[in-house]
Amino acid sequence: MQWKALALALFVQRGFGQGFEMMRFSCSQLVVDRLDPLVNPGMVPSPHLHQIVGGNSFNASMDPADHDLPSLSTCTSCTFSEDFSNYWTAVLYFRARNGTYKRVPQYASEGLRADGGITVYYIPASDRNTKVTAFKPGFRMLVGDAAARSPSTARKVCHRCMPATGDNSNINCGAPDAQTLPTGFCAGGIRSVITFPTCWDGKNTDSADHKSHVAYPTGSSDTGVGASGTCPTSHPVKIPQVMYEVMWDTRPFNDKNLWPEDGSQPFVWSTGDKDGYSQHGDYVFGWKGDALQRAMDARCNGAVCNQLKTQSSETAMKCTKPRVVEEDFDGWVTSIPGMDMTS
Repeated sequence: MQWKALALALFVQRGFGQGFEMMRFSCSQLVVDRLDPLVNPGMVPSPHLHQIVGGNSFNASMDPADHDLPSLSTCTSCTFSEDFSNYWTAVLYFRARNGTYKRVPQYASEGLRADGGITVYYIPASDRNTKVTAFKPGFRMLVGDAAARSPSTARKVCHRCMPATGDNSNINCGAPDAQTLPTGFCAGGIRSVITFPTCWDGKNTDSADHKSHVAYPTGSSDTGVGASGTCPTSHPVKIPQVMYEVMWDTRPFNDKNLWPEDGSQPFVWSTGDKDGYSQHGDYVFGWKGDALQRAMDARCNGAVCNQLKTQSSETAMKCTKPRVVEEDFDGWVTSIPGMDMTS
């Protein structure tokens, strides 16, 4: 969601006007590549294409036993220069009437400067007396399912058809936002949101499915924001809520002569999913030292934090890395990269 709409959603949710601080910053595109060190470590190429942001030590394996992101990265594409984490999602494609595909570009969220990429949020508990515990080195997690082709239980993985300016008034991931992709022209593009759990088992920095070591709280609605609610006894440690916001610039494709003759929805995720259920987000923690804990304790707000070092948008945008898998993903193509592996 856009910044003002999220603030409004929090106001409505909490029912009072007390400020609710959250970190919100841009991470420009690091690389678009067919790598997935979380789900398919070491596999080159991985089954589907991802767009990746963050530290430039990202690679196909990233074994937590010997891959320390802050020490191995020489730059980050994110605003805060101590954040060498990696964040990635699937990639959106447009399927034209003639059967060819074109990657949908991304654009920066409201009030931010970036080269595509992801807007990242770190959200504390709404109660200022409740402390959240920053992630530990080696921590990683996954939300969503690349194989999903029907409604899932993933909380707050949704799409919004954006207006030409501003934002809609509905709460984040509340109707008409949906797990499915919008079915008509979106004057301001399509926004996808991916929201991670806020409870940790306090022991494991990962799990076999990259999900079981974390959990969503009870007493918090599917549209709740921040590390709120009550953590289950199995996952008693409150952690910051990580959220991704990706703005897909579908506006160049708002042409009825390009869309299918029957008017059906023409966008497809790089997983081969034409409905929208398979959007997912991967996260590998890589903040330097105790930087994230300091920021959470100080309840830093937006993209400014006196506890952290920042860099200019221009510097962040210069942090890129070459693709490992050389294939055409930006031109008009007859098939989405990796489609033969996902079909």
